[in-house]
Amino acid sequence: MTDPNDPEPRTDAGAPAADPLVAKAREAHEDAYVPYSEYAVGAAVRTGDGSVFVGCNIENANYSNSLHAEEVAIAEAVKNGHDEFERVAVSSAARDGVTPCGMCRQTLAEFGAESTTVVCDEGDCVTEYTLGELLPNAISLETLEAAEAARDADD
Repeated sequence: MTDPNDPEPRTDAGAPAADPLVAKAREAHEDAYVPYSEYAVGAAVRTGDGSVFVGCNIENANYSNSLHAEEVAIAEAVKNGHDEFERVAVSSAARDGVTPCGMCRQTLAEFGAESTTVVCDEGDCVTEYTLGELLPNAISLETLEAAEAARDADD
């Protein structure tokens, strides 16, 4: 379900079938392990060189040990030497326009720019956001350096 607090979509990109990254995310959610919620999610990330990595959610009876689809896709990309993402697609089996959760948004911000496109599958269409729209003022190296400088100035 789309979060009512999410910003307005930047663009409506049209039919998911026309977006190969959404197709990869849809394929990925078929592999999800979701015995508790039965809410399968797939994600696909495209790197700066065009490589695509996918992931699905993996639940655990201890929910805090569950893995999100975006986390799995990101881990696969990083494991293969990629740390810059241009585009991300997310799809649930419900095709409800699911967006990345806050934790996944912050993790995506580690590897993407504010302009990184996040595509959400709504079934008959897809909706695009920028990462900056979904997570304004993300915590970054610059944020941490500014906080450290402020602490040092107070000493």
